Amino acid sequence: MAPQLDGYFEQVDALSESFIERLRSAVAIPSVSADEARRPDVIRMSKFLVSELTKLGAHVESRELGPQPEKPHLQLPPVVIARYGSSTSKRTILVYGHYDVQPAGIEDGWATEPFSLSIDDKGRMYGRGSTDDKGPVLGWLNAIQAHKEAGVELPVNLLMCFEGMEEYGSEGLDDFIGKEAKSGGFFADADAVCISDNYWLGTEKPCLTYGLRGCNYYSVSVSGPGQDLHSGVFGGTAQEPMTDLVRVLGTLVDTNGKIQIPGINEMVAPVTDEERALYDPISYTMENLHESLGSTTTIHSEKEPTLMARWRMPSLSLHGIEGAFSQSGAKTVIPAKVTGKFSIRTVPDMESEKVNEYVYKYVDEQFKKLGSKNKCEVKLQHAGNWWVASPNHWNFSAAGKAVEKVFGVKPDLTREGGSIPVTLTFEQATGKNVLLLPMGSSTDAAHSINEKLDRRNYIEGTKLLGAYLHYVAEEPMSNGA
Repeated sequence: MAPQLDGYFEQVDALSESFIERLRSAVAIPSVSADEARRPDVIRMSKFLVSELTKLGAHVESRELGPQPEKPHLQLPPVVIARYGSSTSKRTILVYGHYDVQPAGIEDGWATEPFSLSIDDKGRMYGRGSTDDKGPVLGWLNAIQAHKEAGVELPVNLLMCFEGMEEYGSEGLDDFIGKEAKSGGFFADADAVCISDNYWLGTEKPCLTYGLRGCNYYSVSVSGPGQDLHSGVFGGTAQEPMTDLVRVLGTLVDTNGKIQIPGINEMVAPVTDEERALYDPISYTMENLHESLGSTTTIHSEKEPTLMARWRMPSLSLHGIEGAFSQSGAKTVIPAKVTGKFSIRTVPDMESEKVNEYVYKYVDEQFKKLGSKNKCEVKLQHAGNWWVASPNHWNFSAAGKAVEKVFGVKPDLTREGGSIPVTLTFEQATGKNVLLLPMGSSTDAAHSINEKLDRRNYIEGTKLLGAYLHYVAEEPMSNGA
C-alpha cells in the first residue's frame, strides 16, 4: 500500500518560508574547514545543528575527533550524530551530510555576498553551502519538523551523521564510522544508508546514483641542475628537466582519452547487457554537455558512450606542472626541477595497488627511453577507491517510488565520474546498501562562484527525503537485500 503523504506534503509547503530562513541562518555561518582562521565558525555551525536537532526532540551528541593531523594545535570539528526514534519494530535508516563548506569571497567573482543567502526572481537561492551540503542536511531536519507539526509519525528510526571536514578530506571520519558501526556502536542497527551530497544529471529530472569512480593522484618529478638556469647561457648545454617531463607526460594518454599505460584498460570489468540497458532512458543530450563545456570539443558524439566515458570507464587527466614559469609575460628560465601532476579515475574492477604498479613501471620505462642524465621520480599522492551498488536493491526501489510520488517521473539511474569516499566507508563499515539521493541540480555550481540551490529543489527535495523514509519503511526486502 502506498504511504499517505498528503498531510506531510501540505505541512512542508506551509513551513517552506521557515525552512528557507533555517537555510539562511546556516549559510550565514562561514564554516570553511580549509581555513584555520575559520575553525571557530565550523564549530559554531556544529552547535547550530545540535541546537536545531535538540529543539526537534532528537537525541543528539557532538563527538570530538581530537587534534588535526599535521596541525596538532588545531582540534578537528566534531561529528554531530543524532537519533530520532528507537522503535524495535521499525527499520533504521542512517543518513550522512556535511556542514563545512568551500572557501568563498566576493572578490572571487561572486555576484552576491557568498555568506548571505539571496533569492532572485526565479527562486534561485545563492550562497556558499546552499547546495553543498547545508541545504540537503537541513532537508532531513525539515522532514522531521514537518512530520511533527503534521501529526504524522516518522515511519523509521532516523540516524544522522553530519561531519565538518568533508571539504578538507574528512580527516578522522573513517575511524569514527568504523567504530560506531560495530556492535554496540551508534550506527550498529542501521538497515540502509542514504547520502544526499551529489546532484541531478540535468535540471529537470531527479536521479538516483549507484556508482562513483575512484581517484589515484600522482606526481612525476624530474630534476637535474642544482639551480634554475638562464636559457641564453645554458640552453643547448644542459639536459632540461622540463623537456623530459613534457615528453613523459605526453605518453600517458592520447587525444581521445585512451590511457596508454599497459594493463590499465585490461582491468576494467566488461559492460553487461543489463547495465547497458540502464543508459537509454537517461534524460541527457549532447547539447547538455556542450553547454557545460562552453564548446563542442567532445570526444564522443553520442549520449551512451559519452556517459560511459564519464562514469563507467577510467580516464587519465593532466593537472599541472609545479616549478615551471606560469605567469603572464616572458621569462627565459630553465627550471632545475619540475613536478607534473596527473590522476587516473578508476572503475570496477581496477585494483588500486595494481594501477600504481603499472603507472610506476610505465613512467620509468618512458623516462629511460629518453636517455636523459636527469633523475625521474613518480609518487602516489593519494588514492580513493571506486564504489558501485545494486540499483535493484530495496533501498533504491523505495527511493525510486518516492521520486515518482513527488516529481511524477521515474528517476534516472546514474553513476558519477567523481568520488565521494565516505560512500565506500559506510558500505564497508556497516555492510549495508548505500544510496545517493541528490537534492540539487547540475547547474548549482558547488565549489564555484555563485553557488545556489533552487527553491523548488529545496522544498520538493524536503518532500522527497520524507517520502523516501515512508517508502523505505515498507519496501519488501526481497530485492537485493
